[in-house]
Amino acid sequence: MSTPEFIVAIPARYGSTRLPAKPLREIAGVPMVVRVAQRALQAGASQVVVAVDDARVANALAGQGVEICMTRSDHASGSDRLAECAARYGWGEGAIVVNLQGDEPFAPAAGIREVALALARDDAPMATLATPITEAHELFDPNVVKLVRDSRGRALYFSRAPLPWARDAFAADRQSLPQDVPFLRHIGIYAYRAGFLHQYAGLARTPLEQAESLEQLRVLEHGHAIAVRLTPEPFPPGIDTQADLERAEQWASDPR
Repeated sequence: MSTPEFIVAIPARYGSTRLPAKPLREIAGVPMVVRVAQRALQAGASQVVVAVDDARVANALAGQGVEICMTRSDHASGSDRLAECAARYGWGEGAIVVNLQGDEPFAPAAGIREVALALARDDAPMATLATPITEAHELFDPNVVKLVRDSRGRALYFSRAPLPWARDAFAADRQSLPQDVPFLRHIGIYAYRAGFLHQYAGLARTPLEQAESLEQLRVLEHGHAIAVRLTPEPFPPGIDTQADLERAEQWASDPR
């Protein structure tokens, strides 16, 4: 199946407690939000919309070939911000909208296309990506989000805890991973059907979502499916801190 037509929507909030003015932070002389927008265009999106809450971010994107959606500043999440954009643009109920985070300046174009394709191949209202975990320290790191999926490739659960728990193997050794267990790390890129974005924005927060601090659990707790496919290319880490920004500078200078 060829890649379907898809929209990329990029939530880019100006305020950030860990990295103030994050969208405008430069990586090798280019604002982060501009790099993200360029990745979306390279992926072949039919429309690229950046959802911003500050004119300074909008100004940085002038002349980049993307559309700007000025949204309210009080949204609780990026998905809520995108729901406002979907309503404003009048995207059709079945339109595929890829949510590319505004702090993913090195997201591979192939991965952006793959999450759109994952949704097109499934009748779930939402899709995301994952990649195999090969090191034990990743599995036991609460900052690495793990997931398990069913035989159809749909998410069963997301967690910060080690998941699944290889009982017998870990009883003997937690320094290495058994080879026959599908350990997966979640990659935080999503595709939604536009109609579901409206519905999602109205879902109440849920106990597991709040306990794990994982927004995608709200979808599962309310009984909706999330299709999960493996990414065709690695996603370099997103930018959350000053240290991440410094590493990104080095990577941009020498991506090998």
